[in-house]
Amino acid sequence: MKNIVYFDLETQKAAEEVGGWGNIRDMRMSVGVTYSTARDAYQIYGEDGVNDLMEELRRADLVVGFNVLRFDYEVLTGYSPFFDPQQIPTLDMLVELQKTLSHRLSLDSVATATLGVEKTSEGMQAIYWFRQGKLMEIAEYCCFDVKITHLVHEYGRVHGRLHYQTRFGEKATVPVNW
Repeated sequence: MKNIVYFDLETQKAAEEVGGWGNIRDMRMSVGVTYSTARDAYQIYGEDGVNDLMEELRRADLVVGFNVLRFDYEVLTGYSPFFDPQQIPTLDMLVELQKTLSHRLSLDSVATATLGVEKTSEGMQAIYWFRQGKLMEIAEYCCFDVKITHLVHEYGRVHGRLHYQTRFGEKATVPVNW
């Protein structure tokens, strides 16, 4: 059985605190969450478990996420020069959707239109929670994002399409081949 690992992380710092989006590696992870199909369970990692998180991603048959190539992997690269995202088989749904649509979408736009489910919060809130020491709130939020990522991926895999909300609030459909 293939081990598909769904993945998301939240950061300790915002882009403007580290000198802009070119310094994602300096944002530091507050909480990372995976869902493994092999173990049929979620795993929550604090910053002290970042090496274990990277090892789980390396062992996966496929890692699925939303904006993981540009963001999440870049955050992890800040912890180890030996973490090489190019060696990890990855499906970044944002990248695949952007190839077809020629513009970026948010996970919330896809989840709302495809599943009728909205995200529970957003990344800046997770940074505020981190500053307040509310790691459980971050973990719950991150787990929900991983669940949404999993459900969106499965929907696309089964139906060969996803839906999203356009900038004008209209529902549109995009084909996917997962």
